[in-house]
Amino acid sequence: MTSTSAPPGTAAELLAGFCAAIKWAQLDEDVKARTRELLLDLIGVALAGSRQPSSPPAATVAFDLGGVGNATVIGTNQKTSAVWAAMANGTAAHAVELDDVTTESSLHPGVAVIPTALSLAEETQTTPARMLEAIVAGYEVTMRVGNALNPASAYARGFHPTGVAGVFGATMAAGRLLGLNPDQLSSALGIAGTLASGSLEYLASGAWTKRLNPGWAGHAGITAAHLARSGFSGPKSVFEGRLGLLHAYSDAADPDRLLADLGRQLQVMRVSIKPYACCRYNHGLIDCVLRLSREHHVQPIDVERIRLGVLTGGALLVAEPIEQKRTPRSVVDAQFSAPYAAAAALVYATGGIDAYTPDKLADPTIRELMARTECYRDATLDANYPRLWPAAAEIHLRDGRVLATRIEHASGEPENPVPRAALVDKFVSLAAESLSEDPAAIAQRILTIDTEPDIRGLTAALRR
Repeated sequence: MTSTSAPPGTAAELLAGFCAAIKWAQLDEDVKARTRELLLDLIGVALAGSRQPSSPPAATVAFDLGGVGNATVIGTNQKTSAVWAAMANGTAAHAVELDDVTTESSLHPGVAVIPTALSLAEETQTTPARMLEAIVAGYEVTMRVGNALNPASAYARGFHPTGVAGVFGATMAAGRLLGLNPDQLSSALGIAGTLASGSLEYLASGAWTKRLNPGWAGHAGITAAHLARSGFSGPKSVFEGRLGLLHAYSDAADPDRLLADLGRQLQVMRVSIKPYACCRYNHGLIDCVLRLSREHHVQPIDVERIRLGVLTGGALLVAEPIEQKRTPRSVVDAQFSAPYAAAAALVYATGGIDAYTPDKLADPTIRELMARTECYRDATLDANYPRLWPAAAEIHLRDGRVLATRIEHASGEPENPVPRAALVDKFVSLAAESLSEDPAAIAQRILTIDTEPDIRGLTAALRR
């Protein structure tokens, strides 16, 4: 898509006008292919997440409060209302830290947008093509809001950008599926501003609220869209206003990034697929450790200590305070521990979902390696952050050798993409335990879903 000269208006109004014009039939083929891949990836992650201990309580609440409805709660055999299915599915999809991610906005866009769109599309019996264009619009808004917030500043203030920005993308996706016009869409974004939330305090104890943040963003997004459709007004200066989101949630916001290069390249093309089941700030470190281990045949017994160079923007998430990060108490803690990520990569040669289990967490070899892992803020890595997320690692061996490497683009980034075949393999491995049908066949169905007249055939296959 290309943009024309934008008329005067607030950022919410201009984003609403742009997103209202997104039509699936008019999108480039590479955009369509990428959107279908993101849908495949998120559904697989949600199926795996539905088996995590945090997901049944969320599903129970969805059924209790949403009653019987027409939207599938993934991984169960039941349906509820779309607003509550979005909550349960978004919470499940964030439970294994494998959902898609961005660099510049440092958030997970799909986990709020896709559960919202999938739930509403099923409830409203919308065509898959309309659902997909709503997803494209939702990613556009989520990532632009996240870019403008400045992730490092939002993190420093204790906000979780996935939840804070995700509610706006969920609102846009819901608004498109509910048929809102541009004026209603901009008002819905204004309403979403008063619902934007997401605290990082889960880092103190490994609590499950991190997983709830995008689920609640989906719930809030559907609520905001319904309110706007019913005539409820929201402030259209929600982003850049004196008391708006950017001033309230960030000390270093850049309002210009809300609209920068609007239409030049759709944001779905800037999304990274996660191969590792942990915080994105650990991915480059895992790549570094895996590279050194494979190239030099390093065994855990050979290692004297490990030094990890981390981005300043991610230090508080995965590296500090170091004693806490060396002694994770739960799987959530481990997902946000650079020492654990490095140790698991060295011991198990993976950063996948199987590396993040209570048994692995209790492994004495892992514990011993974490105790000898150091993390430091590396200023040389920060030069192009958040556009780039490089990482550095050193493995000091007992024989005196020091192995060192640095990567610029972690596995899964647009510059270092996951191949289509590997993406399908990821889906199959994550989804197989939760599906009664052949997961490879379902993967191919998702990758051609826009040719189907109704989304309900697919969602039926996602129920146990």
